[in-house]
Formats: sequence, C-alpha cells, structure tokens
Amino acid sequence: MKPLFLLFYLTAFFTYAQPKVKDTITRRAIIGYLQTGSEVNFKPTLPPLIPISGAPKPSFSYLWEMGDGTYSRAAEPQHVYKNKGTYTARLAVTNNYDNGKPPATRPKKVVINEISSPPNSAVVSLDLDDNFMLQKNCDPIPSEEMVVIMSYQNPENYMTNGKLYLFYNETQFKNKNFELIDFRTHAGEREVHDNAYAIAQEINDSNRFLASNENSVAIKKNTNLLNDMDLETTLAIAKKDFHNVSILEMDDLNPNTQHNIFYTFKTTPEMLKDTSATVTMRGVFVPNRSYKSHKVKNLEMEIVTSHDPNKMGSTGSLMNYRFVRFKRVNFKTRFQNNGEGPARMIRLETDIPDMFDKKTFKIEDMYPKCPICPKDIVPTYSCLDTIIKQKQIHFTFKNIYLPGSTQKNVREKDSTKGFVKYSMKFNKDFHKTTTKSRTAIIFDKNDPILTNYATTRFSPGISIGAKAGYNYYPDLKKATSYFYGATISPFKSYRFYWQVELLNSFTNYESESSINDEIIRNAATIDQLQRTTTTSTNNTVNLEIPVLIRYNINNFVGIGAGLQVNGNLSEKQQLTSTIDLYEDQKPDFLFSTKEETSARSESFTNLKAGLLFDLTVGAARIGPSLGARYVVNFKESFNYLQFYGIWKF
Repeated sequence: MKPLFLLFYLTAFFTYAQPKVKDTITRRAIIGYLQTGSEVNFKPTLPPLIPISGAPKPSFSYLWEMGDGTYSRAAEPQHVYKNKGTYTARLAVTNNYDNGKPPATRPKKVVINEISSPPNSAVVSLDLDDNFMLQKNCDPIPSEEMVVIMSYQNPENYMTNGKLYLFYNETQFKNKNFELIDFRTHAGEREVHDNAYAIAQEINDSNRFLASNENSVAIKKNTNLLNDMDLETTLAIAKKDFHNVSILEMDDLNPNTQHNIFYTFKTTPEMLKDTSATVTMRGVFVPNRSYKSHKVKNLEMEIVTSHDPNKMGSTGSLMNYRFVRFKRVNFKTRFQNNGEGPARMIRLETDIPDMFDKKTFKIEDMYPKCPICPKDIVPTYSCLDTIIKQKQIHFTFKNIYLPGSTQKNVREKDSTKGFVKYSMKFNKDFHKTTTKSRTAIIFDKNDPILTNYATTRFSPGISIGAKAGYNYYPDLKKATSYFYGATISPFKSYRFYWQVELLNSFTNYESESSINDEIIRNAATIDQLQRTTTTSTNNTVNLEIPVLIRYNINNFVGIGAGLQVNGNLSEKQQLTSTIDLYEDQKPDFLFSTKEETSARSESFTNLKAGLLFDLTVGAARIGPSLGARYVVNFKESFNYLQFYGIWKF
C-alpha cells in the first residue's frame, strides 16, 4: 500500500505544481554587448513575441540608459564613453501588439579602462524646447514599470545653480496612480526636501483664485500660462493639483550642456482602469535658484491595457458635471506606421458623440507638423485636411512622409509616430451620460486599424435637496401632519439614480372615542346611568428614512419607488375621560358631569417599515418641483399620502 500511496502523492503533487511553476516564468531581456576600448555595441537577447489575433505585427521598442547620463532608443545602439570608469547600463523594453508582459531586465556593468576613440554623435541629444523636456518610454499599464526622462540644460552663458521639480499623482483621482521606486542622476543632482515648496501655497489672495476657481482648469493644462506666472504661484497650483513631488538641486551647471534624469515608476494596481483616461505629470525647471524664472512642462499619458501605438485618449474620463458647460475636452489620437515603407497619406476617421458641439472644434496640435489644407484647392504641399460630418470628423494628412518602423535605415522609432490633438465644448443641452468613440486609422490604401474606445464619464457629484410638505392620513381622526427634511442624490442624473432622505414630521390626531355605560344601583334612590366617554389626543415627532431608486422620464417628470423606515422619536398622549351621571337608566336627564385627564409620553416607539411610490413634476433633475408619494406600511394599516415641494441644489 505504501508504494501505491507514494505514487499517488507524487502524481498529485506534479499535477497541481506544474501550472504554478509555469505561471511564475518571467520573460527576460538580457543585455549583451561587444566592447572595443571605450566603444561599446549593445545588443539584447529578447524573448519571442506573442502575436495578438487581428493586430499588426508585434514588435519591441527600447530605452537604453548608458550609465553616463545618455540614452538611446535604438534596438542595438553604439556608444562611446568619454571617461574611464564603471558604468551601469540599463534597458527598458516595451512589447507592442504583444499578448505577454514586458520583458524584465537586469542592469549590466560596463568597465571602461581606456579611451580609444573620440565620442560619437549617435547618442540622443535633443534640441530642447525651452531648454527643458519630459519624455516617457511607454504609456502606463496598471502594475507595470515605466521610465520618465527629464532633460534640461542651462540656458544662460554662465554657470548657474538650479532646481528641478517633478510632480505626480494628480489629486483629481481618488487613488494614487504611481509609485516612485528609483531615480538616477549623473550630473551631481541631489534630492532635497524643500521647505519653500511646503509654504508656496501661502500666496496672496490676488493669486489664490488661480488654483481654486474654474479658470484654473485651463491654467493647469496650458503650460504657456504656467510659464508666465511667478514661481510661487506655479508651485502653489502644482501643490493643489498633485499629491507627490520629487525635488532635486544641482550646482555649477555649464551653459548649453544637456543633462538627463531617469525616474522609474511602478504603476499601482489601483490605477484608474479607464483605458482612455489621460493622466499627467508636471515638471518645473528653475535654471537659477537665485531668481524666480522657470520653465514648466506637462507630460500627458493615456492609461492603456496593452502597448498599442495606435490609440485614442481623452481628458474627459471623469468630469464634474456642475463645471463642464464651458470646459474644453481634449482628445488625442496617436498612430504609428508599422510598414516597411513610408506613408504619404494618413486618414483618421474619428467618432464624435452627440453631446459635443462640432462648431467649437479646434485643432490643438499635430505631428507631422503641417498647415491646415486650404478649401477648394488641391494642395501640392504637406497639409492636414479636416472634414466635419454628422457623426464623425475626418483628419487627412496629405503629401507627408512618415517612415515605417520596419523600413530600412530607420533607427528612431519615434519618427514613425504621429498624432492629432483636438478639443471641443459641449452642446447647450446635453445630458449626464457616458459616451465612447474611437478612430479608424488608414495608412495610404491599407485596411483600417481601429483604436480603443475613448470615453467621457462624469463623477456622480452630490446634490443636496430641501424638502417640505403635508402628510394626509385617511385613517386618522382630525389629523394634521407637516414635515421638512433633506435629500441627497447624485447631481443632475440622467435616468436612474438613488436617493436617500431624512425627514422629520410633526403629527397631531385624535383616537376613536370609547363609551362605557354602567348602571349604578342604590337602595336609597332609583338606579342611575353612569356614562364614561374616553378620548385621546396624540402628538408625535416622527423620523422617516426613505431610500428609493428614481427615474427621470424627461427634464420635467420623474418617478420613484423604494423602502421607508420610520419611528416616533417622541410620542405624547393625553387621555380625557368625561363621566356623565343620569337620574335614571336612560340618558334623558343629566344629573352631573365631571372630567378627568391624564397624560403619558414615550420615546423611540412604533417602528414601522413600508413601500413607497413617488411622482414629481417640475425641474426633475435640478431645481424646484412638486411631488406626491404614497406610503404602504407592512405591519399595520397606517398608510398615508405625502404632498410636498422639493428644491435640489
């Protein structure tokens, strides 16, 4: 039996253990290189790509850090080090159109013992716009790593001492999207905890409005406006917009020398899962700490579920419905030519949701950079043509040259990418609904490539309502009942929504009178009739908590149904007994009468639950309306009608 039991145990162990081992296998990219003196030719060993059915051919894109502050996006870069020393080379690989996870890599030490040739010019050295730039190696995917590159150079003709800020994790999102796990500097930059930043928000009232009112939305996105502000205001707005900041200082910056800082971020599992949402990081560069002149750059990124260069994003992923009437929503469609040759014409057929006003359409930016095509003229130069249709806008890049990612002699993958960024306002009458749209991308005469859906969604918001009215109890005698209270519900919901109320009602009513006749026999006199009439007057303070689901049929009529729990916070009852004495056994001749009263009070009594049915007419979504409600209690016949007025804010 023991051998059989052992065989069974081993079989079960390997049966259940095998899948677990398979799931833990990590795809790896191994850094390899050939070295001749100070010249190093890097070459990675990569895992196989896993194609996605129906998608373009998968490919890798690269970000190499040479360890001396330079970097390259080439697949197999060549680099010549300037100085002797030991350098740590790093590689971040992004898998495009691939069903697997990005390959993990380990840093590699490169030892330079001799300088054999002068440095080459193959290393990326950018013409920095405003001497400052932010880049990324890929768009963020939840629970994956990404690298952000901050590049800067001293714009003065003398040495300066500068400062850098990188803000991340926007306050508009409930959860933090990024965790900074490492940063690498190569020009003596040092991390500081700046007290000046902590008090930067304490600016004077003339500037504080920039970070508080609705105009701040435009300021946050417009880096030109931020560049024009004083440094204290820029930092105060950033403090309001972002949870976290990394601050670096650097001394003795030589003029016109580019430096790069590499930040590694881990995206959190709680990252906003909307694959069309746009998240932002913000960099602030102070070239000279002795002055307040500075440069600001925003790095916008679309959250994705896979690395697809053809995608569509929107800044309207989660908006406050109260403040969007005059807001411009930005959309961005990005594309990449994955062909073996250049594209001369690219057409983007983009869906436009009905809630947007196409008359407010505006092109914000584009690449390849070109002018707008003239009307009624066939252009012979590069231009962007826009055609507005009923449900779509067509963007057509004409007479351009966009190289293919698999084209010979194309080393820089970014040169094969392009985008169109545009904005629109909402229509005058639009509802609080979620929309989605996508783009069909057509390179020359090839089949369309469909992007993901870009969504616009609204946060629920909070609407507080004031409610007052009259309760009608058909089964109570001489009842008068008034109430007031408050409601809470999502702001200006379109169709279905939940509503919770807290109501206080004050009710007076009389109970049914009871009559008790008694014959009093007396030997000395004739029999007498004693009639006792008992009545009670009730005063109650009642607390009602209705929870209902409502449905707005249109802007003026809404219906609802739900459950209600109520109970008496206090109940006072006054009993009045009238004793009438008649001379004989018939109530003909009243001999005497007297009245006795008693009172009692109780608290937290008469707990009841029931169903309710509701109808409102008026401003159904926001504003004043009139309503009627019928409440059916479960335990006893205590049904009543409620007539009320309500104003939602």
